[in-house]
Amino acid sequence: MPTGKTTTTEFTATFEGPGTRNPHDTSRTPGGSSSGSAAAVADMQVPIALCTQTVGSTIRPASFTGVYAFKPTWNAISPEGQKMSSLTLDTFAVMARSIADLQQVGKVLGLRDDEPPRQISLNKATFAFVKSPIWPSAGPGTVAALQRAAKILIKAGAHVVEVTLPHEFDDILSLQNEILEAEIGVAFHREYSTSRDQISDYLASIAQTAHTGSKKAYVRALDKIAALRPKMDEIADRYTAIVTPSAIDVAPKGTGTGSSDFNAMWTALHMPVINVPGFKGEDDMPVGLSLVTSRFRDEHLLQVARQVGGLFAAKGGDI
Repeated sequence: MPTGKTTTTEFTATFEGPGTRNPHDTSRTPGGSSSGSAAAVADMQVPIALCTQTVGSTIRPASFTGVYAFKPTWNAISPEGQKMSSLTLDTFAVMARSIADLQQVGKVLGLRDDEPPRQISLNKATFAFVKSPIWPSAGPGTVAALQRAAKILIKAGAHVVEVTLPHEFDDILSLQNEILEAEIGVAFHREYSTSRDQISDYLASIAQTAHTGSKKAYVRALDKIAALRPKMDEIADRYTAIVTPSAIDVAPKGTGTGSSDFNAMWTALHMPVINVPGFKGEDDMPVGLSLVTSRFRDEHLLQVARQVGGLFAAKGGDI
């Protein structure tokens, strides 16, 4: 039984926060667009929150507030009933305080891998630490969390490999943004046409730009990212899971919801992602890390996260 509707940014499509604050420090953002979902789960108002992710709307807030979050493979769970911002990026997602709860939601909503997931043994696991093309923007909390995570996994018997992605992935953020702007413009054409005075200037400008932008550029971006998806699947399938940042750093102060740059790539590639909490950075604020696998290995990823999450909770701590 749903408890209620929490706040989001405007149509879950903008970057200015809705007034919701981070339960760990009310001078900081809980992230967005799923601002209220993250805050409600983090401060124990609800055990589970249903969300969506177009770029980083679920994984980033979960990192900022210290909760688990799961963005499944694109279209693994039906988005029926939600207001779409981007047809090829919008993904149903969930936040919770445990992996067990995320697994239960997945079962209820029909999540299924081709092969039943096997029990994960960390002393036989191999994790790829991927810093992605925007690694230079990582803050001290994220850098330290990755370093600590590698040590924890190695001590547990896992093999850790640092993986540099091929240069063909370097432009994925700009490609994703090309798609996003085109599709948001289409999604909010009605609001722009009939209720311009009721939407933000940002959303209005995106809607306007979409109808003057290049359709060829949009198609080119769609095709390039589509070609990258099987290549990234092939890389991911070499490992038990990928470990990568969930956010640039701890939650920033103010009303802005923070950068989604570390999330955009995995959303565009349609890959399942789980934010795993367990680390603390500046001013005792949460820092999460993302686990990622190839498409439609969602149940496998949840099994991995259950093992890794227990380790990070016990061994992570201040960094």
